[in-house]
Amino acid sequence: MALKKGNKTTASNRRNLITMVDPKSPISEQYRTIRTNIQYSTVDKNVRTLMVTSSGPGEGKSTTVANLAVTFAQQGKKVLLVDADMRKPTVHYTFNQTNTFGMTSVLTKQVSLEEAISETSVENLYVLTSGPIPPNPSELLSSKSMEQLFQTSENLFDIVLFDTPPLLAVTDAQILANRCDGTVLVVYSGKTEKDQLLKAKELLDSAQSKLLGVVVNNKKIQDTNYYYYYGTK
Repeated sequence: MALKKGNKTTASNRRNLITMVDPKSPISEQYRTIRTNIQYSTVDKNVRTLMVTSSGPGEGKSTTVANLAVTFAQQGKKVLLVDADMRKPTVHYTFNQTNTFGMTSVLTKQVSLEEAISETSVENLYVLTSGPIPPNPSELLSSKSMEQLFQTSENLFDIVLFDTPPLLAVTDAQILANRCDGTVLVVYSGKTEKDQLLKAKELLDSAQSKLLGVVVNNKKIQDTNYYYYYGTK
């Protein structure tokens, strides 16, 4: 598989990737706990495709999925992080990549998946940025090209993680939820309203998604300002 070289990521432009800059911190350990729980969440089938989303914007889903991707890669898994948020993409900022072409380019047959994937400075971790923002993200995500992207990526990688838009904002996440092996829902302590969380769960249920658990972000405990907790539904 020929992969294009990504720009080198420096500590100054990483966005909250504590698992990279401080892998021995308590928060990094929490991410590893989430990773372990995901791996043991199903008995009969390994989780190969994982969607991370939230009910609304600004709840930390992109930071969470990026750190999870790093922890899976640190475990020796060959990991692909896909920026499926084609409305407000962030993965290219997080990993200091160009976004000239990416997921939208693959889905519109402009380039192959292998050509669009970039290496990162983390061993075993690769990213597929969103590419140019399209006028019809939902249609692209429900296309046959998306099915092909799933099949090809699962053949190339041990695990594929999708960063999607918030559930209550647009239908994009629901479309992918039905296709992924599991979903992790991120909520922000003190910000996410209960009715928003319940509505998000209803949308996942209606899409027949397997909700693996919830990550509570910004939960203060002892002297730690950010704490990530994973629990089954």
